[in-house]
Amino acid sequence: MQAPRTIALDAMGGDHGPSVVVSGAAQSLIRYPALDFVLFGDQAAIKEQLRSYPDLAARSRVVHTDSVVAMHDKPSQALRRGKGSSMWLSIDAVANGEAHVVVSAGNTGALMAMSKLILRPMAAIERPAIAALWPTVKSECIVLDVGANIGADARQLSDFAVMGAAMARALFQIERPSVGLLNVGVEEVKGMDEVKKAHAWLKETEGLPFRYHGFVEGDQIGQGIVDIVVVEGFAGNIALKTAEGTARQMGQYLRDAMRRTWTSRLGALLARGGFKILRERMDPRRVNGGTFLGLNGITIKSHGGTDALGFASAIDLGYEMAGSGLIERLAADLEAFHRRIGESIAG
Repeated sequence: MQAPRTIALDAMGGDHGPSVVVSGAAQSLIRYPALDFVLFGDQAAIKEQLRSYPDLAARSRVVHTDSVVAMHDKPSQALRRGKGSSMWLSIDAVANGEAHVVVSAGNTGALMAMSKLILRPMAAIERPAIAALWPTVKSECIVLDVGANIGADARQLSDFAVMGAAMARALFQIERPSVGLLNVGVEEVKGMDEVKKAHAWLKETEGLPFRYHGFVEGDQIGQGIVDIVVVEGFAGNIALKTAEGTARQMGQYLRDAMRRTWTSRLGALLARGGFKILRERMDPRRVNGGTFLGLNGITIKSHGGTDALGFASAIDLGYEMAGSGLIERLAADLEAFHRRIGESIAG
């Protein structure tokens, strides 16, 4: 039996606002009937959309806000002007216990800045990270950081490994997931100094809550050789967007090839079942949603330009994360890890 969960939604976030948010919530409610929603934003616009989804309306509460954080606002501007915004109040709903998770497709920088201010980073966490699900030939892996931080030192990269492992246990039910550090090669002499330093710490520290694999290269992410790939946010964001663009490019190549001649069109017709599976596996909307890790609460960031299917995927992820005990387990893991790594460095 599904446990009841309440999701706070920033209904005004993203490129499409309430139309995508409400439609996505309706799709997610079909899969998770125990969900309840609190939607923050323009009450008239939200209720107009809810008229098409009576089941969702019955499980939703709307909180009106006049203020909206724009996609182009700088984080500093959003913090100064956004205290009454749909984004601020939806995060605050998690902080005060009204909701288990917040989901927003809004401005990433503003969402991270507000989440850090309202939910607060966990003890000893210098920088929260954004973790994304990444399709592999085996199933999925977790990649972090994919955009919260530009650059990271060895301590932060090591913390990302602990965060990713906690998320993998929560979502994949793997007690000791495997972790790899993304690098320009697998040889120990290659890479930036901070990456090599983090590698040495993770390799030498005993009693870690995960299995440390070592270095992995970019082409190995999709092979699924590890459960978690750790990288600083600049390279991680580029890798993520490159992979999404490549998936769309390959899909277009395939469609063009299948339309080229009557024999290729016939082949496409005969193989339509296989192509349907391939299209679903390559669709980035089905793994939409980045989790902010390292905070005392769960924030899910949806892609700003996604449609209802993509936003529903972000809500689905929020539901799964809400019942995972992630925050408590991660706090314990981080405390133990910092103690062990301190002993390792001192020794």
